[in-house]
Amino acid sequence: MREMNVAGVRIANDTDVFVIAEIGHNHQGDMEKCKQLFDAAKESGANAVKLQKRQNKTMFTKAMYNEVYNSENAYAETYGEHREFLEFDFDQYKELKEYAEEIGIVFFSTAFDIPSADFLAKLDIPCFKMASGDLTNLPLLKYVAEMGKPMFMSTGGGTMDDVRRAHDAVAAINSNFCIMQCTAGYPPEWEELNLAVIATYRDAFPDTVIGFSSHDSGIAMALAAYPLGMRVVEKHFTLNRAWKGTDQAFSLEKPGLRRLVRDLRRVRIAMGDGVKRQYDSEKKPLYKMAKKLVFNRDLPQGHVLTSEDIACKVPNDGIPPYRMDEFVGKTLTAPVIEDQSVAEELVR
Repeated sequence: MREMNVAGVRIANDTDVFVIAEIGHNHQGDMEKCKQLFDAAKESGANAVKLQKRQNKTMFTKAMYNEVYNSENAYAETYGEHREFLEFDFDQYKELKEYAEEIGIVFFSTAFDIPSADFLAKLDIPCFKMASGDLTNLPLLKYVAEMGKPMFMSTGGGTMDDVRRAHDAVAAINSNFCIMQCTAGYPPEWEELNLAVIATYRDAFPDTVIGFSSHDSGIAMALAAYPLGMRVVEKHFTLNRAWKGTDQAFSLEKPGLRRLVRDLRRVRIAMGDGVKRQYDSEKKPLYKMAKKLVFNRDLPQGHVLTSEDIACKVPNDGIPPYRMDEFVGKTLTAPVIEDQSVAEELVR
């Protein structure tokens, strides 16, 4: 059955989309900004907020850690020190977790390596995110899967073979996970989003919830993804796109996230059940728009009706036009006048 449960929230074909506000490092290493982002995400209706956790000194090679980082978004001279500046320690994560619980929003993080997974497990976070870069990292995927927590797995940059390999490895251990279509551009070109992969994933993995990790700007593509079967969406989130940081420019601000949540809820309702029916709200407009059968002119009793004797006119309070052929060739049992409604008792 295509279903998962995250912190008591059920995610399935018949549910609203589980919306993740990906804060990443848009907090700029500032705890108060991070809490403000939590508040804004909660007020916007998001289900969850997410950070990123790395053990930088062991995850990067020494050469990459010490590489000079010449970027307008740099917080330090080397790439490793830049990353360290943006990391929160255990006590800070604990404080953020408690704050998220206080305001009522799910808080979790991406585990980029095994020490980070252990760090997050010690905090008892309710679920894990696995980054696109670790789609082929089966040792890490299996390690996290064995923790038994729900998992969201992005698939940017991968082939279908890579996705199937990762899916099967995790599914053998932990069935409570989501595969997320993703394009690992920041942001990607529109033609690279390939939303149709969502339907491909649903066909390939019939028991797995499918999501969309959306690095594009705006909200339209997430709305388009819903009818394809997406039930989890992750959007980068900030308070100010002009802030320093590589992810800020394509992140949603609070008004955008609020609209995304609102419109995704509306899309689910608007999809309906597929049964075509007339609604009560349509009856009054159709009275003035749809037509009925009327006599086209004054006619005597005994007249044999032709198609020229009958017209289709508003209002819609009589016999519908699709029944016209039933009356052609019938004989009038009484005289009629122009615009009089056609009725079965007037013919034989």
